[in-house]
Amino acid sequence: MGKVTLKDVAKAANVSFTTVSRALSGNPEISKETRERILKISEEMGYTTNYIARSMIKKKTELIGLIVPSIDNPFMSELAYYVEVTARRFGYNLILCNSYPDLNQELKAMQLMVGHQVDGVLVIPQKSASCGNLMKYASMLPTVYLSENLRDQDASYISVDNHQGTMLGVEYLHRLGHRNILYFGCRVGSITHRLRAEGYKQACHDLGLEPKIVYFESSASSIELGYEMARSELSQRSDFTAVFASTDSNAIGLMQAARESGIRIPEDISLLGFDNIRLASLPQIDLTTVAQPKEEMAVKAVKMLVDKIDHRTSGSAFEIIKPELIERGSCRNCSV
Repeated sequence: MGKVTLKDVAKAANVSFTTVSRALSGNPEISKETRERILKISEEMGYTTNYIARSMIKKKTELIGLIVPSIDNPFMSELAYYVEVTARRFGYNLILCNSYPDLNQELKAMQLMVGHQVDGVLVIPQKSASCGNLMKYASMLPTVYLSENLRDQDASYISVDNHQGTMLGVEYLHRLGHRNILYFGCRVGSITHRLRAEGYKQACHDLGLEPKIVYFESSASSIELGYEMARSELSQRSDFTAVFASTDSNAIGLMQAARESGIRIPEDISLLGFDNIRLASLPQIDLTTVAQPKEEMAVKAVKMLVDKIDHRTSGSAFEIIKPELIERGSCRNCSV
């Protein structure tokens, strides 16, 4: 059985091709009764819109691309969810690509977006080199970067204030009486992680604390990596009363390693995360964390991109969003 066409629907409804086209596009010239009858017939016949043909007429594909490092990362998947919901509100569908920890794959994903003639693309970059690596193709279509502070690079982006976020966290732990705070999981190749580490060090300096940082060589954060690194770190160190993990995923991995080592959270050590993924609020985890407002970030990024698409604006723009401390049960007051 072949694909159902507009002509097939018109024949079944005993109306003209033009009437069917107008009814399906919501043209006000078509009566409500006729539109509903045609919609019912088209649904019964299994008609689907020919988006390629429509895009040739409208000069728009009504597609937005989203490139993420890995959709199995809880933060990325939650952010992608809000991006898709927001894109649909603006009349766009989403093409999603995983770039994995591979700059070449990220470049191929961008080439794919250009080849499919998406109207614009959102990129959650892998690392600081991503922007320069994608520049040639980003100049071919509206592009907005998401969840990475690109600082002085000539690109449009939406990001949380990562530097302020870690300062908030250290100040909170300090108010609870902690004076030995380990920062766990700085990834050198990421601007986001460098900013978080800088905020941690700045807060330590301001409060008269000695900074202690565990660096990760990996190009991505994960519960598994947090677990493996924590097994080593917890067996070697005993001079800290609190751990500030660079991401919630790393924090959850550390939780598991601590449990296996007989270390209680928060009784023996307090634990603070960053991101506020959904897992963090589960009763068994109950992780205090610095929240990235994912829905707000997604909405602002999609709006910025749609504005570029609709108004053909050039040049770069950016917005830095304030983080928020979410208090749960993984940190204790050790000054009482």
